[in-house]
Amino acid sequence: MDYMINATAADDRIRAFAVTGKELATQARHAHHTSPIATAALGRLLCGTVMMGWDMLKNDGDLITVQIDGDGPLKGLLATADNAGRVKGFVKNPWVILPNKEDGHLNVGGGVGNGIITVTRDMGRNDPYSGQVELKSGEIAEDINYYFAVSEQIPSSVGLGVLVDGDGKVMEAGGYIIQLMPDASEEIIDRLEKNILSLPTVTELLHKGNSPEAILQQALAGLDVSISDRRNVSFYCNCNRDRVERALLLLGQKELDEMIADAKGEELKCRFCNKSYQFSIDDLKQIRKRISLK
Repeated sequence: MDYMINATAADDRIRAFAVTGKELATQARHAHHTSPIATAALGRLLCGTVMMGWDMLKNDGDLITVQIDGDGPLKGLLATADNAGRVKGFVKNPWVILPNKEDGHLNVGGGVGNGIITVTRDMGRNDPYSGQVELKSGEIAEDINYYFAVSEQIPSSVGLGVLVDGDGKVMEAGGYIIQLMPDASEEIIDRLEKNILSLPTVTELLHKGNSPEAILQQALAGLDVSISDRRNVSFYCNCNRDRVERALLLLGQKELDEMIADAKGEELKCRFCNKSYQFSIDDLKQIRKRISLK
C-alpha cells in the first residue's frame, strides 16, 4: 500500500514529507497507457502533488492543481490532489518515446521542454489562489522546488523519482519535500544541505528498500527528526455519468443538435482516468430537452 508521512525536525524549524507511490504510478500508467518517459513524468508529478496537497491544504474539499505547460513532445501534464492522499492526473501526449540521456536515465526534461508551472489552490471560494513560475529544468522536482522558492518564498529541497524497467513497468516511485522555516539557523541549514548532497537519488533509495520513514531519517540525520503522521495515497478519480452529463449540458443547444444529427451517439472519456461514458441518440435528445426547459 502506498503511503506518505510528514515529520518535523530541528525543534520544528524543518518540516518534511515523504511518499512511496509505486502503485500510484502504476495505476496512472494503466489508465493512460503511457510510454516509459510519460510514466516517469506523470508519476513524479503525482507524487509531488499529493505531498503538496497534504502540506498546503487544510480542509476537506480543498484541492491543489499543479499544471506543467511545456514546449516538449509531452505537451504538458497536470495533477490534482486533495488533503487526504487522493490524486489524479494526465499527460497530454502519453505515447512519447525519446532516447535516454547520456547517463542512461529517462529524458523527462527533454519530454517536458521549456515552459511554466502553475500551482492553484481551490479552497471552495470564488477566487482560487494561483502562483506561476518558469520551469527550471522540466524534470518536475526541480520545477516544484523553484516554485516554492519564488512563489511561496519557502526554501525547500524536493526529490522525486520513478524507476521504469525495459518493459515500461513501474519498479519504484516516490519522493520527498523538505522545507526550512524562517527561524532556521545557519547551523541547521548547513547540516541539511550536507545531508541532501550526500543523499542517493530517490529511485536508488527506494530500490534499496528504504521506506519513507528511512528516507527522512537519512535526509534529516543529526536534526532530531520526529515522524508526525501517516496517510495512505491513491490514484483516485471522482468522475461519474452525472458529471459528464453536466459537461454535455454546458456545450449548449447548437453542439448537441450537431451530435444528434450525426446519428451515432457519443463516447466521452474522462481526461483524468480514461473511463468511457456512452450516450445514445436518445440520451442526447433527453439532455437537449433539459436545456429547452430552462
